[in-house]
Amino acid sequence: MSFAVSIANLTKQYGAFTALQDLTLDVPHGSMFGLLGPTGAGKTTTIKILVGLIEATRGSVWVNGVPVSRRGEHRRHLGYLAQDPNFYPWMTGREVLKYTAEFYGGAPRSRLNDLLDRAGLAKVAQRPCRTYSAGMRQRLGIAQALVGRPAVVILDEPGSALDPLGRAEILALLQSLRDETTVVFSTHSLEDVQRISDYVAILNKGQLVKTAPTQALLSSYSNGSLRIILVGADDTTLDALRAIPGVRAASLVEHAGDRWIYTLRTAAADVSVVQRAITRFAGDRGLTLITNEALEIDLETVFLRLLGVHLEEVW
Repeated sequence: MSFAVSIANLTKQYGAFTALQDLTLDVPHGSMFGLLGPTGAGKTTTIKILVGLIEATRGSVWVNGVPVSRRGEHRRHLGYLAQDPNFYPWMTGREVLKYTAEFYGGAPRSRLNDLLDRAGLAKVAQRPCRTYSAGMRQRLGIAQALVGRPAVVILDEPGSALDPLGRAEILALLQSLRDETTVVFSTHSLEDVQRISDYVAILNKGQLVKTAPTQALLSSYSNGSLRIILVGADDTTLDALRAIPGVRAASLVEHAGDRWIYTLRTAAADVSVVQRAITRFAGDRGLTLITNEALEIDLETVFLRLLGVHLEEVW
């Protein structure tokens, strides 16, 4: 199987300091791949090696099947957004894209119009970049990265320093790229990764802690909890719920009026089976089942668990 990006045993040292240590991971074609980790984890170092800004101490990297090297042939397959993009302040947004397109042999006006429109900059395309907000500059940077129709777009902290609205605009733009290219982005925002990524790699202290499809990672750490709301229950219902096959524990959270709220814990793999059993249970007892929902774990919880285990191993 070929990959959009393949990294094998990548190491980067600065004297006695090791910024990356034997990093190995693959990015599938067409994926939205999030690089997660605390400050100093190695995310930006990895990205700088990918785009050819710095050289690895050892290891191998391929972008769209082309090895990363000093000659920079792999860059034809890449689009790149730095964490804090800079543009000639006197240039308009349109001029930035037109100037960038010259490095790719030019681009028709319709292509530039499309990029400006998708970035939400069509109405300000004739304004100098110095008048743009931080969010507008980030969106222009993403449009610039797409000018050459790259196979892989690499974005370093695309939502950093933006307000919630600005971040939402960036996420919407990234979502629109799904059918066009592979996107690799680094971020501190666990919420952003959970919302849009197909795959995630978690780094810490220059080492790979975990890489997996995002939903599979969440499912693997699910605690199998369910929230149940029943109407018509009584004091005997709790023990009856505990007796349902697959239920490991059950507790009454609240009894308000005719509503009885319970939490149940089961093995993650048994959640759907137990939910069906609860539906039958309610029907057999003549109870009204209002809610029968799995309580999903979030990426922040998984992230902290993984980092906690990794820190114990490192130290």
